[in-house]
Amino acid sequence: MSCKPNAAGQRRLFSVLVAGAALAGVATLTDACQAADASSSKPNIVFILADDLGYGDVQCLNPERGKIATPSMDRLAQQGMTFTDAHTSSSVCTPTRYSILTGRYNWRTRLQQGVLYGYDKPLIADDRLTVAGFLKQHGYATGAIGKWHLGMDLPTTDGAPINNNNPKNIDWQAKVENGPVTRGFDYFYGITASLDMPPYIYIENDKFVGQGTATKAFNRKGPAEPDFEAVDVLPMIGKKAVEFISKQDASTPFFAYIAFTSPHTPILPSAEWQGKSELGKYGDFVMQTDAVVGEIIDAIDAAGLADNTIVIVTSDNGCSKAADIAGMQRKGHYPSAHLRGSKSDLWDGGHRVPFFVRWPAVIEAGTTSDQLVGQLDLMATCADILGESVPDGSGEDSVSFRPALSGQPIDSTRAGLVHHSIGGYFAYRQGKWKLLLSRGSGGWSAPNENRVPEGSPVAQLYDMESDPGETNNLYESRPEVVSELLGQLTADVKNGRSTEGAKAKNDVDRVVVWKGKK
Repeated sequence: MSCKPNAAGQRRLFSVLVAGAALAGVATLTDACQAADASSSKPNIVFILADDLGYGDVQCLNPERGKIATPSMDRLAQQGMTFTDAHTSSSVCTPTRYSILTGRYNWRTRLQQGVLYGYDKPLIADDRLTVAGFLKQHGYATGAIGKWHLGMDLPTTDGAPINNNNPKNIDWQAKVENGPVTRGFDYFYGITASLDMPPYIYIENDKFVGQGTATKAFNRKGPAEPDFEAVDVLPMIGKKAVEFISKQDASTPFFAYIAFTSPHTPILPSAEWQGKSELGKYGDFVMQTDAVVGEIIDAIDAAGLADNTIVIVTSDNGCSKAADIAGMQRKGHYPSAHLRGSKSDLWDGGHRVPFFVRWPAVIEAGTTSDQLVGQLDLMATCADILGESVPDGSGEDSVSFRPALSGQPIDSTRAGLVHHSIGGYFAYRQGKWKLLLSRGSGGWSAPNENRVPEGSPVAQLYDMESDPGETNNLYESRPEVVSELLGQLTADVKNGRSTEGAKAKNDVDRVVVWKGKK
């Protein structure tokens, strides 16, 4: 018989068990295999995604220039591993979510810049395998709770498309098509998009919870369920996440994808959190966000699931300017910490994010990894943990960071990591080097592409080891590095994948790699 390990840690454990059996003279090889199999049972996976939480908003990541108390995330860091060089695939909401759930870069789709809105069509193709779908194939119960923001087909009374400016034909009693429950999830409770995008109504599985017979405006005006209030949504997400976890049978592994609506706009902390920070509503909302993270972790621990549950807490991009970054900086709080830029930008403040992983059975408490990882690596990491391969035609850009959890180097067939801004500008990171194919931020921060001083280089190159704040542009002095990185980026785009594997193609015929070159 054979005993198939599913990771390096299990292989080491198996060797120890066999050696122990031989020394004791009582256990058999079969006994050792059974013990190893029991120790490597499929872990539960809980992925918590904050919305617009900056790298420096978490106290333990920014102790000198951070002024917001985040005890729950700080505790998670103490109990697990902190990744200090983890990135979203984009510096805004929708594209990041696409990459997390598919293991594929967002710009391979029709969405070349910007985000979707509440009435938009699905971005994830119906034949595209998601992380949830992959785990479901391997016996997992799967649930998505919170903000979807990846499009779905909302039903209409007349079969005509929804007019975003006058959405009067939504059929509130009919079935929602092509939402999360058709993209690998057994259960969904949440909203279509960001909390400032109508319709303002919950969806459970594939049905609206009530009817959007009222009109409300949480930054944007649109149909709403009469009792729906934006201030209640974060607590509801926490409540539904805890309920989902508490209902799980310990004999069946589960995957919970929990996408917060905070601290994104509208910035509305609940009454009990108002005034808790010294930074105004945004600081209060970050504290409440941290508290909901704590509620979910407490539910995992209370259910006795901690040892065999992987908890990941991260954010979809950097802090938004709607938080009044300049005002907070005057009070000593820097939401991007030592990094340049913020949400929407190619600079690291736009896409380097908090990334904490707790897995007591594997990860040594209080450890740190400075290895370069991307959120799109979730797909390959889950496969690696299960001892499986990512199926052909899926996860084309995903690399497993499973070795890093045990303090080992990541074995990657991907040459580097691609970054993308709200304006569709590209950057490429390989080792210490980062090439930005933009003259400015590529997003909302100054200077943007229209306001870069005359005579500035057409692109940017930074040494991220010596210059993480991206202040010393080496583009013109290191042409050989520029050439190498540009060639690799171009190949990754053209090849339809950035990892080894079956030939792939993008969803669109042409991806413009260098938009602003003159």
